[in-house]
Amino acid sequence: MTSFGHDVYDDVIVGGGHNGLVAAAYLARAGRSVLVLERLGSTGGAAISTRPFVGVDARLSRYSYLVSLLPAKIVRDLGLEFAVRKRTVSSYTPFERDGRPGGLLVGGGESRTRESFARLTGSEREYESWRAFYGRTGRLAEKVFPTLTEPLPTREELRARIDDEAAWRMLFEEPLGRAVEEHFADDLVRGVVLTDALIGTFADAHDASLVQNRCFLYHVIGGGTGDWDVPVGGMGALTDALAAAARAAGAEIATGHEVVRIETDGRTPAEVTFRTATGEGRVVARTVLVNASPRALAELLGEAPATAPEGAQLKVNMLLRRLPRLRDTSVDPREAFGGTFHIAEGYEQLARAHAEAATGELPSVPPSEIYCHSLTDPTILGPELVERGYQTLTLFGLHTPARLFEKDNQQAREVLLTGTLAQLDAHLAEPITDCLAFDADGRPCIEAKTPLDLERELRLPGGHIFHRDLSWPYAQDRSAAGRWGVGTPYANVLLCGAGAVRGGGVSGVPGHNAAMAVLGH
Repeated sequence: MTSFGHDVYDDVIVGGGHNGLVAAAYLARAGRSVLVLERLGSTGGAAISTRPFVGVDARLSRYSYLVSLLPAKIVRDLGLEFAVRKRTVSSYTPFERDGRPGGLLVGGGESRTRESFARLTGSEREYESWRAFYGRTGRLAEKVFPTLTEPLPTREELRARIDDEAAWRMLFEEPLGRAVEEHFADDLVRGVVLTDALIGTFADAHDASLVQNRCFLYHVIGGGTGDWDVPVGGMGALTDALAAAARAAGAEIATGHEVVRIETDGRTPAEVTFRTATGEGRVVARTVLVNASPRALAELLGEAPATAPEGAQLKVNMLLRRLPRLRDTSVDPREAFGGTFHIAEGYEQLARAHAEAATGELPSVPPSEIYCHSLTDPTILGPELVERGYQTLTLFGLHTPARLFEKDNQQAREVLLTGTLAQLDAHLAEPITDCLAFDADGRPCIEAKTPLDLERELRLPGGHIFHRDLSWPYAQDRSAAGRWGVGTPYANVLLCGAGAVRGGGVSGVPGHNAAMAVLGH
């Protein structure tokens, strides 16, 4: 059985994903004894880089893939050797009007973006609305993003800090669809705006719960700018750096150790039971930080779990021998795929896909978006692949809730993948399958993951990439969440994962905040 360095640890962290590693590094640097217990054979959780295709030297960000919410403060505090790169193009959205292919290009300079809007809509009105809308969200981001690593504000404190009643009403009080329809007239532009409200979130633009608003908010505040950056070396570069920082500070990390039970009265040290390939063991901790979902935490405590959340996305990884040619010859494929390439994401298309999925049917026109990591950061490919012009493509499909895969996950995955690629092919001058690379066994280099796949592989409840619906970044009930938004009913058990208040995405924020709560900041 495993032998650890302490009989009683100051802090035991359940789960070695990026948030758990952030917490471990902060706590160990503060001189505390820290043990991380990770179920899988390596750390990183969903933020890893792997070589999914046999015999191919391509290290892909297999699950999570872009960085927006990671504060530079965490990178500086922990001395991480980690960098991101900006994308020169924000997005490209192909379309066909009057039988002619075209595309809305956002990026490459203001004049090009303005001209692209004018070609699409026939005037400059839509572009001016775009500038005004994102100018407002940008000013809000500058004020909200720094609060993520500060003690949790109340609703009124955050409202006063934003100091823009129109922005507050637009994002915090009214369904986002209202603002989208008030600001924009063109269906394609409306859809491009709405997509940031639907990443991993199954909702309509006018959903009364405002879950779409919360998703949109986290997407536009990242880094204080809303930029979504490419992790140099892939997402695993971040979690490898975090694990190294935690170990360098003195934290112990035990992989292949699955925590199966937490016993505590909330006052005295907790007993954490884990399972390995050789049996069960126990370790005692003054504080337990749980980098798992709130549903998983309830199960570990022997309590009735909360209602299961539901993920709603399709993740596809591809390796290409070359980028495909586009029907729209006015744009270089390297630009089109360098940003976010929107597919079947017009406003009405998104509404129809949601309505179909809500009735239990796979969307007939599946919406998705793609980007090419290797255009911005070719280091994830081996030198020979780079020389031969190989590229990666990452596709993220929307409005595919887990319920659609429960009857036959494999068949639904195949049908959805075929339909999604067909929507992409409609804008290409050649089928995407003609561009795929092949692995050492002669199989095409493409893999797809449904919510059920993510639940099986990563223990994401219902395949939900945020562990549960995103929270507002303020205190609904400070007495329950605590000063930092990481509290549970047990004083010595804290959430440090995506299910904490202000969790979700690759941010490290819950890990930072849980560590600050432990340290009494």
